[in-house]
Parts: sequence; C-alpha cells; structure tokens
Amino acid sequence: MNSISVRALLVRGMLAGLAAGALALLVAYFLGESRVDAAIALEESHSHHHGGGEELVSRTVQSTAGLATGVLVFGAAIGGIAALVFCYALGRIGRFGPRATAALIAGAALLTVYVVPFLKYPANPPAVGNPDTIGRRTALFFLMVVLSVLLAVAAVILGKRLASRLDNWNATITASAAYVLVIGLAYAFLPSYNEVGKDFPAALLWEFRLSTLAVQTTLWVAFGLFFGCLTDRLLAPGTGAGTTANGGAGRVATAAD
Repeated sequence: MNSISVRALLVRGMLAGLAAGALALLVAYFLGESRVDAAIALEESHSHHHGGGEELVSRTVQSTAGLATGVLVFGAAIGGIAALVFCYALGRIGRFGPRATAALIAGAALLTVYVVPFLKYPANPPAVGNPDTIGRRTALFFLMVVLSVLLAVAAVILGKRLASRLDNWNATITASAAYVLVIGLAYAFLPSYNEVGKDFPAALLWEFRLSTLAVQTTLWVAFGLFFGCLTDRLLAPGTGAGTTANGGAGRVATAAD
C-alpha cells in the first residue's frame, strides 16, 4: 500500500465518517434528545435550586449546534482512524474484498469500542448518577474501551497463529472464546456503579440507553457501507457489484502487498 493509496483511503474514511455522522445526528436528534429533555425536566422538578445561575450554553444550542458539532467531528475522526486500520488489515485478515474488509472493521469497532464497554458501564441520562463519581466512572469506561480494543487485537493475533494448527473455523472459535473469557474477568473485577434513583422512571432510562445504542449502531453500520463503497471504487475500479469473491480477494492481496 503506497503513500498515495493511504492518503486517498484516509480522505475517503473521513468523508464516509462525516456522512455516517450526519445519519447518526438525525437518530440522536429525533430519538435521543426527547429522552434527554425528559430527564432534565425530571431533574429540575426534584431540584431545590430553581433560580440557579445563568446557563453558559443554552439547551437549544446544546441540542442543535452543539450536538451536530460533536457528532460530525466524532464521525470524521473515527472515519480517519478506521481508514488507517483498513490500510493495515486489507489482505491480512483473510481473502476479503474491500467492501467485506470495511464491513468487518466497522462491525468489530462497534462491538469493541462501544457495545462491550456499554454492557459494563451503560450511558446514563441527566439526573442519574452521583456527580462525585463521574470522573471515576468516565475513566473506567475509557479503560474498558482500551481493554476491549487491545484484547480484540490479541484475539485476532491468536486466531491467526492457531490457524496453522487448527482449521480457520476452530481457530476463530478459540480466539473468540478467549476474548469473551478475559472480558468476563474484566467485568467481574472492575468496580460497578448502580446510582439510578428509585424514583427515576425505568422506561425512560431504558429508552435513553437504547437511543445511545441506536446512534452508535447507525454510525458504524453507515460508515461500513459508505467506506466499503468508496474503497471498492478506488481499489477495484470498473468491477462494480459483480466482482467475484476470488477475483476480489486477488486484487486485495495485490493492493496490500
């Protein structure tokens, strides 16, 4: 993979991430913001400080320009990072074409970067959680992200090494089981926090957490589709959707070398 191809893929990754971020923004605005507003209203109804200081940033700005900036910048950033991962993975994780490789990377990123940490430390809406522990909870969440990503990389390396002794299927199952086992140990030994008040509606909490999961799922699925299409046009021009599996894999091996 020469520097020109890497640069072209990086640009396409950021563009795909930006487009995916735009779709995720729509999901966040129409599905998530109403839950945030409901949680804020509940918090204010239980607060004894109705006449607090003036907001530095209004709720309207937070839910529009602020939300758009955060989601779009995040989308472009993760798109660039995923593109660099794609450059390394292309042709090295199996005989997959550009579209399939992009889809695998997007799916693995959704699982390791969000779903696995989310199951241990799920997102909480306003009015949920102790302000004194927010720093510790945030640090533990990012620690879980780092552990999940590093263990996933280790599982891939383990699977490739086992493939020479076992068949690909058994090697994949063994490496996946090792990943799940170590993640389970991390779940067991890392501290947990259950700071949801008894008076907080369970339905609202569930809907908020589902909406955050929907935003991340939309982001990564859309990125996989957009980036796969862009990379296929770049690395296999003129082949279109009719590219055969073997032909596509051959071009991938050549591009990766």
